[in-house]
Amino acid sequence: MQKYKANNQWHFNCPACMFAVSLMKKRNPVTKQMEAIEPMNKEQVDNLLSKHGIKLENTADYDYVYVANMCKADYLGSSIIDEKHMAMYVKDTMEDPDSADGVIMRQWWAKMIACGIPVPWAMFLGDKEEDDD
Repeated sequence: MQKYKANNQWHFNCPACMFAVSLMKKRNPVTKQMEAIEPMNKEQVDNLLSKHGIKLENTADYDYVYVANMCKADYLGSSIIDEKHMAMYVKDTMEDPDSADGVIMRQWWAKMIACGIPVPWAMFLGDKEEDDD
């Protein structure tokens, strides 16, 4: 973790974001089962924001890609009614004036700890060995 933080601080890089997103699930309203979401990559999130005239002042690496996917998994179709509001949610979350730098990744990490899911930090750097602490 220290090596990751030295390179990325408390922000998602692409491999860390894709790992986090790979764990996201959404309840299927028909089957009532939890199912993996179809993840959005950086280009798709950029296109979503652009389509709705949203320009982020702070993209913080892949944090906004994580936020978009988390919104898709947890809120879209419920409190976030459509893609336009999803794009607005991403902007509001990324530009929250009373949020500390790196809070998005720290909150995700806290969830991983609470769920007992090891975080393979070395994998996010391209290292062969995994380091969970």
